[in-house]
Amino acid sequence: MVWRGLAIVALSVGAFASAIGVVVARHEARQAFVEQQAVLAERDRLNLEWTRLQIEQSTWATPGRIERHAREELGMSRPDADRLVVIGRDAWVR
Repeated sequence: MVWRGLAIVALSVGAFASAIGVVVARHEARQAFVEQQAVLAERDRLNLEWTRLQIEQSTWATPGRIERHAREELGMSRPDADRLVVIGRDAWVR
């Protein structure tokens, strides 16, 4: 009879410990899911910023803008035809 009572107590303690383990595991899984969602949101924000920066870079690097900047802000101009020197491909071969 004593063994039967001890067995019931042991099974009850085991069931309670198992229930606590399930609660802890679910809590950790929820925390991991929340963290994953935060990381995915950060990834999406960074991808959006990267796309915006690529568009901005392509806008700043257009040939027309570079030429306008060279003419207006740097005072550069296209050289006259008599000042151009064309070097042939063979001039670079040694």
